[in-house]
Amino acid sequence: MKPELSVVIPIYNEQAGLAQLFARLYPALDKLATEGVSYEVVFVNDGSRDQSAAILSDQFRARPDVTRVVLFNGNYGQHMAILAGFQAVRGEIVVTLDADLQNPPEEIGALVNKMREGYDYVGSIRRKRQDSLWRTWASKAMNNFRESITHIKITDQGNMLRAYGRNVIDLINQCSEMNTFVPALAYTFSRNPTEIIVEHEERAAGESKYSIYSLIRLNFDLMTGFSIMPLQLFSMLGMALSVGSGGLVVLLLIRRFLLGSEAEGLFTLFAISFFMMGVILFGIGLLGEYIGRIYQQVRGRPRFVVQTILEQND
Repeated sequence: MKPELSVVIPIYNEQAGLAQLFARLYPALDKLATEGVSYEVVFVNDGSRDQSAAILSDQFRARPDVTRVVLFNGNYGQHMAILAGFQAVRGEIVVTLDADLQNPPEEIGALVNKMREGYDYVGSIRRKRQDSLWRTWASKAMNNFRESITHIKITDQGNMLRAYGRNVIDLINQCSEMNTFVPALAYTFSRNPTEIIVEHEERAAGESKYSIYSLIRLNFDLMTGFSIMPLQLFSMLGMALSVGSGGLVVLLLIRRFLLGSEAEGLFTLFAISFFMMGVILFGIGLLGEYIGRIYQQVRGRPRFVVQTILEQND
């Protein structure tokens, strides 16, 4: 029988915290099962270099009735792991969860109850973030900037704890994009989305896999993947600079004829030239991002390669 709830958890070098995760996850889900919610847990090992795969295999042997393990042959990234989990799930409600226990497994029931009210996508907002100040500030700044460009209203895009309806999962599985942001894609496809407030805890073990560069890279992929506004903004900036440059040339010519040339103005011209070159290089990089996405897409390579799936045959 297909379960009502599927929990997808991407795993990458999480051996230090997996025992704690199992100790809290399964009791929380077993409690839901006593309330009539059948479930399965789908772990996706994203090419971990530690003993995570072996630990997941042991957990599968311990609870084969509700545990499934998808093993990648390499590291493809968190979002690819989630997409692989989406392809493997059988439930009508799918919940994604981080393995580091910053998202308490006990909150899964709240998402399930909200989905049962008729919503097909439930995001979550951390009540009190247990992250460093700079990380919290950077995340909020990225959220505001991203929303202004893509018009996708995700209050807390960095929180993994989310619930998706089967209709949303099926649409996501039809997509073949090489680079995407799963929550934004789900929000685009959902008919009736909502958000709830959940608790947030300190990391149980290990360290964050997202560096500052990774966070910037993720948001840049999000903006270029869901909007062409960056190109439009750059086009308008180019037109404004062209008009400004033309006006400056006219001003300098008038000044030269009326007052004569001034050597002191040379450095001003240098500054203007360097600014223009910086804008040009930024524009080339922006175009490169879009062209790079096209290049990755037309190659037609698999987004990820599944080595094997550990599951109990029905």
